[in-house]
Amino acid sequence: MNICDLAPAYIRAISPYQPGKPISELAREMGMDEQSIIKLASNENPLGTSPMALSAMSKALDEVSLYPDGSGFELKAALSERYGVTSDQIVLGNGSNDVLELAARVFLKPGASTVYSQHAFAVYPLVTKAVGGIGISVPARNYGHDLDAMLDAVAPETRVVFIANPNNPTGTLLPADDVLRFLERVSPDVLVVLDEAYNEYLPPALKGDSIAWLKQFPNLLITRTFSKAYGMAGVRVGFGLAHPDVAGLMNRVRQPFNVNNIGLAGAVAALQDEEFVKRSYALNQAGMLQIVTGLRRMGIEYIPSYGNFLSFRVPGNVKAINESLLKQGVIVRPISIYEMPEHLRVTVGLESENEKFLKSLAIALETAGGAAADTIPEMMVSIHKVASGGSA
Repeated sequence: MNICDLAPAYIRAISPYQPGKPISELAREMGMDEQSIIKLASNENPLGTSPMALSAMSKALDEVSLYPDGSGFELKAALSERYGVTSDQIVLGNGSNDVLELAARVFLKPGASTVYSQHAFAVYPLVTKAVGGIGISVPARNYGHDLDAMLDAVAPETRVVFIANPNNPTGTLLPADDVLRFLERVSPDVLVVLDEAYNEYLPPALKGDSIAWLKQFPNLLITRTFSKAYGMAGVRVGFGLAHPDVAGLMNRVRQPFNVNNIGLAGAVAALQDEEFVKRSYALNQAGMLQIVTGLRRMGIEYIPSYGNFLSFRVPGNVKAINESLLKQGVIVRPISIYEMPEHLRVTVGLESENEKFLKSLAIALETAGGAAADTIPEMMVSIHKVASGGSA
C-alpha cells in the first residue's frame, strides 16, 4: 500500500490553495523582463511597506539568529493599546490565515460543520476540510453574504461561522447593524469568525465598532492582518481578537514561534505609521475610481468593492482574455475556484499600473471580439481626466 493512502480521506480530498502567479514565474514562461510586468493579482499594497515598519525590520535583522519572543509581548502590548483589549484576548498568527486555521483546529472535529457564504474566501473550506469538518456553503445574495440564510443553515453540529467583511474576492460589504443582528441571533455555542482583513480600506462612515462587540459576545473572533494596508504580506503577521477563554484555547495549539522576529518588529512599528495607512487608503480610493471609470467605458460589468481589489465579468473566453493580459505583462486573478468562472479579479495598483491594466484589457477584449479597438483612445482620455482630478 502507498503510504499516502493511509492519510485521512478528508486530507487527500483537499485541493491546495492556488496563490497568484509571481512576476518571476511569468517572466520565465514568457521570456519577459520582470520590470515590464505588473502584478495585480494578490491584493498587495502598491505603495510597498510602511517606512516605519521597514526601518524596524531592518534593525531586527541583527537578531535573526535568536528565536522570536514566543509570547509576542511587545506586539500584543501595541495591539492592546490600539484596540483597547487585554493581551490575553490576542492571538498572533503567521498571517490571519494562520489564525483562521487555529480557530478550526480548536473548535472543529470530524463531523462538525462550518457555515460560510458562496464566493467567500477559499481558506474557510480549506481549514474546515483539513480537520475533517463539513463545510456548508450558503448561496450568496448579489455576490455577498446572505446572513438570514446563513443563520438558517446553522445546524446542531455547527461550531463555526465564517463571515468576511469586506469579502474577498467579491468586495461586498455587510452593514455593521446586520452583522450585529446576526451575532444577537446565532447560538452562543457557535464561534463567529469575523474576518476583517480589508478593514483599513473602508471609509470611516462604514466601519462598524466590531471590537466593542467582544464585550457582549464571547463567541466572537475578529481576525485582521498586516499584509494589506500596512504592506507586510511577505513577512506574514496577522492577529485575532477574542474573549480570553477563546484566545487561550487557540494559543494552546499555536506554534510557539509562529511569528518571526522581523515580522514582530515590523508590526509594532507599522501600528504607529498612521500616515502610511492614510496614504494607502487615499491611493486605493483614487485607483478604484480610475479602474471603475475605465471598465464602465468598456461596458464591463463589475461588482462594487470595498476592498483594494475589484472583480469584473469578462465577456467571451475568460481564459483567452487572461492569457492575453499575461502576454502583455499584466497579472490578474482568475477566480473560477470561487464559482465565478466568468470573472477576473484585479488589485488596485498605482495610477500607471491601473492605466496599463485598462489598456491591456481593452486590447484583450478587442482581440477576443468583445470590444472595438477604437474604444481604447477614448477610454484612456477618461482615465487621465480622473487621475488628474477632473470628471469622466
